Amino acid sequence: MTSSRTGALPPDPPPPAPGGPRAGARGSRAGAGGSGRSGSRGGSRAGGSGPGARGGSRAGAWAARAASRLGGGAARLFLVVVALFWLMPTVGLLLSSLRSPSDISGSGWWTVFTAPAQLTVENYSAILRDGTITGSLLSTVMITVPATLLVVVVGSLAGYAFAWMEFPGRDWWFLAVVGLLVVPVQVALVPVSRLFGEIGVFETTLGVVLFHTAFGLPFAIFLLRNFFAEIPRELLEAARLDGAGEIRLFARVVLPLGGPAIASLGIFQFLWVWNDMLVALIFADSDAPPITVALQQQVRQFGNNIDVLAPGAFVSMAVPLAVFFAFQRQFVSGVMAGAVK
Repeated sequence: MTSSRTGALPPDPPPPAPGGPRAGARGSRAGAGGSGRSGSRGGSRAGGSGPGARGGSRAGAWAARAASRLGGGAARLFLVVVALFWLMPTVGLLLSSLRSPSDISGSGWWTVFTAPAQLTVENYSAILRDGTITGSLLSTVMITVPATLLVVVVGSLAGYAFAWMEFPGRDWWFLAVVGLLVVPVQVALVPVSRLFGEIGVFETTLGVVLFHTAFGLPFAIFLLRNFFAEIPRELLEAARLDGAGEIRLFARVVLPLGGPAIASLGIFQFLWVWNDMLVALIFADSDAPPITVALQQQVRQFGNNIDVLAPGAFVSMAVPLAVFFAFQRQFVSGVMAGAVK
């Protein structure tokens, strides 16, 4: 009986796999997923790396580069054409200043390119030998330099005061200064002429300097006040803690930081005063006129006088161009100040 019972017992089950049935299921899933993913990735890679796809991407990149180059070339060509049209009157005036009066009256300035023997410096020699022209250049310098220095110095002091000093009615005074920017010069010609006549400075160099200074200060104060207001307050407070007064603070801290803006203001004011004709025609001394009035007085009653006006214009342009190129770096820095934070 014992043997029959023993023989009737079922055999022992095999030992379970490591990790149990869950591990087996995960393994099967991983196998199935891995095969699917590998198949899909292989298919996508095989499809994307074909010669047709590579050729299409290269053609698209080449087309984009060609379009950008053509666009840049067209833009450069357009700018060159605009610059040539813009400079054509100046070039024509320059070539006319190098031609004799007979050539000027006989043909156009473009004939110089076919007959360069027309070019001569006799017109410039005649202008520089003229005592009226050379004296007018000196008178222009005597008007322009003081008017520029006064505007720069007074505008810098007033701009610093409006930016960092506390006094009663500061904002209202600044609004009044800004309001003076819209006052045209023509409105003040008659009343200022009467005022200058009463105080004895009409038709004098001092009167022209005072007029240009008065009308240049509103813009100078507005420009420098806004520039000085961007200086960090901590820097000024640190200088005050070190014992610096207002004058020393202005001279040692504010002026060096405001150099680009001051240089830009000086160049603008110099060009405005040097090229002015209306104020000089009314307030300047008729015996010592500036260059603009002197050239206007050279106009003949009959016929043109390009042989006088053209070289005189380029002689008067020499000094402003020299000033601009001498302070070009400061001018660009002042114009771009505040554009990039």
